[in-house]
Amino acid sequence: MREFDVAVIGAGVAGLTAAATAARHGVRVAVIEKMGAGGQIMTVERIENFPGAAEPIAGFELGPVMQEQAEQAGAEFILDTVEGLALDGPVPVLKCGEGEIAARSLIIAAGSNRRKLGVPGEEEFAGRGVSHCASCDGPLYRGMTVAVIGGGDSAFDEARVLAAHAGKVLIIHRGEKLRAARPLVDAVSGLANVKICLGTTVEEIIGEDVVRALSLREGASGASRREPVDGVFVYVGLEPNIGFLGGQLELSEHGRIVTDRFMQTSAPGIFAAGDIRQGSAALLAEAAGDGATAAVAALRHLGARFESLDAAE
Repeated sequence: MREFDVAVIGAGVAGLTAAATAARHGVRVAVIEKMGAGGQIMTVERIENFPGAAEPIAGFELGPVMQEQAEQAGAEFILDTVEGLALDGPVPVLKCGEGEIAARSLIIAAGSNRRKLGVPGEEEFAGRGVSHCASCDGPLYRGMTVAVIGGGDSAFDEARVLAAHAGKVLIIHRGEKLRAARPLVDAVSGLANVKICLGTTVEEIIGEDVVRALSLREGASGASRREPVDGVFVYVGLEPNIGFLGGQLELSEHGRIVTDRFMQTSAPGIFAAGDIRQGSAALLAEAAGDGATAAVAALRHLGARFESLDAAE
């Protein structure tokens, strides 16, 4: 069993910030990540709301930069999957695919997964017309018709990417009002090959070997119609990655980890940061702040003193 002072689950913005912050104070830090540095931002082509970035930056560029920063501070990266968590011993123990990792303090920054539509055809055509990554798969649909499902910032960000490749982009949102930021909505809706369909629900993804159409229902009239499309990109929200917790931490009604203002969970020495925690605004700037706060709280748990936090209490 490998042992560390601080273990960070997840290498998104929150996890990488936490790792760099803790490692700078000389403690042994491990970051356990099952994929690559950056988390959800790895599939985002244009990030425009990250502090200090005057120009848009791609997620696949920002993630490795933050990983390098954490590594230079002394953090160690472990490519593995956390499958379970044991809290019945003197310190938390992570049950990973390649072995066990013990840590005197734990920061959970495992983020979220894209929520599924839950309609017929979604699973069947995953990878064959159903996607969650416009920057990855958008070039495959040059000149074709694609549908983006969702009405938030992610949906409109990805629709803007797809509009540079596809002949036509349909943004389909079941609500009557969009959730995306107004400047983003204005920019995307002004594109000649983008059409926004409000009050419209996807009932089925139809295809043969690949996606061919969507079955849609209009909310106002209740009428159903078939819309020919070549690809479907789903952005209908996020679900927290909490399966490995085994119900051992207090969760909100929406399945996110409950924390106090110092990111402390219901278990001593275990902290949560980023959009996995209750009350997160799911903004990159907040994720970075969460990570730094969780790291300082973890260091305090290990015995370090931070006067600013002591005074805040």
